Amino acid sequence: MTAAKRPSFSELSRAEALALLERNHVGRIAFTFHDHADIEPIGYVYRDGWLYVRTSPGTKLSTVHHHPWVAFQVDEVHSPFDWRSVVVHGTIYIPDPERSAQDRQEYDAAVEVLRTIDAGAFTDHDLTPHRQRVLRIHADEITGRQARSE
Repeated sequence: MTAAKRPSFSELSRAEALALLERNHVGRIAFTFHDHADIEPIGYVYRDGWLYVRTSPGTKLSTVHHHPWVAFQVDEVHSPFDWRSVVVHGTIYIPDPERSAQDRQEYDAAVEVLRTIDAGAFTDHDLTPHRQRVLRIHADEITGRQARSE
């Protein structure tokens, strides 16, 4: 019987962490307000230092209006000792196309980015038309870890 090799754990390089963010499109957003913490799965696109997401109105939006600092996590898991994980800490910005010309530009740019994974987003062919709010999360800090059993 052969002895199993111990897994190794290490940091991902910045390039590896960015590549993981770019090739995936579902993560988890964590946010807090007062004494309550929550985490929810959410679709996203990473582009040029920003996470772009869309959501429907509700508790999450009410919470991040008061406390816009969030954590966001994406994982690739192959087994208990073969995985990669990236955590982003950042601030949420909610462009309101009715508020200003700059917000309109940010909103339109975000919609174009989101259409790279769902061409029907915000059109008559939208599969999730109830998700009308666009959020941008600035990736203030990106860290990654991995485990390898080889």
